[in-house]
Formats: sequence, C-alpha cells, structure tokens
Amino acid sequence: MRRSASFSLSLLSLGPERKVKHYNGYFVNGYVFHIEEYGHGRKIYNNNVCVKGSTCSEFEVNYYGKLEEVIELQYHSEHNIVFLFKCYWYDTTNRGIRVDHLYGLVEINSKARLCNVNDVFVFAKQCQQVYYTYTPSFEILEGHFK
Repeated sequence: MRRSASFSLSLLSLGPERKVKHYNGYFVNGYVFHIEEYGHGRKIYNNNVCVKGSTCSEFEVNYYGKLEEVIELQYHSEHNIVFLFKCYWYDTTNRGIRVDHLYGLVEINSKARLCNVNDVFVFAKQCQQVYYTYTPSFEILEGHFK
C-alpha cells in the first residue's frame, strides 16, 4: 500500500495533464450544480455555492458565490482526478454581507463582488448549494414585526 501512495504522490508532483475537461454540471455532496450559463432561463437554477470556512479566531467566515465553470484535472492517472469549481465571489465583509443571528438568515449584497481575487477556484467537494432570493432588508422586517 505504501508503494502505491508514493507512486500517486510522484504523479501529483508532475502537475496536471495539459488536457482539461469542462462540464456544464457536476453532482457532489448530494447536490447537482450547473454553471450559470447553462442554468440561465431554466426553471431549476442551481449555480449558487457556499464554502464553509473558518479563520484562526472565533469568527467563522463563509464564502458565497456563483458557479462559472466546472473543471476536471487529471494527474497522469485515472485515479488522480480533481474537480474544481471556478466561481465569482461576493464580498464577505460588512459591506457585502449581513447575518441575522435570530433567524439564521444571510443577507448578501449582490452588487458587492470581490474584486482582484486571485483565488477563484475551490475543490468541488468543499461546496454546498444555496439559494439566493430577493428579500426586504432585515431593518424593514424588524420594523414591521415590532
């Protein structure tokens, strides 16, 4: 077993093959994802992603975005395949996101995209599917229910 693990590691060290495959969709973590272009105009719109993350502090940072590309990379063996999602990401600072801890809702400013992002790729296995909808702001809701 140790021999095959080192063999796989040596293949990974060579980098991926030059041939890359692109897909319109991918099934992972119990979700069917489609790229934004493929889902445009369809009844089922499943290109919205969330990547759960955390920092070294007590604050957890989740990243929200839209799926642009599904990419398959092969590392010189059919057993060494990696699927990546290329996404554009929303700003997760106070300017772009607000969390209502009482209701557990996340409000995203869809106009606040992360600019100058060098790392737009995530492993497909890291992604969860989310649904974005237009809602009134939390301030309006809070005023209405008081």
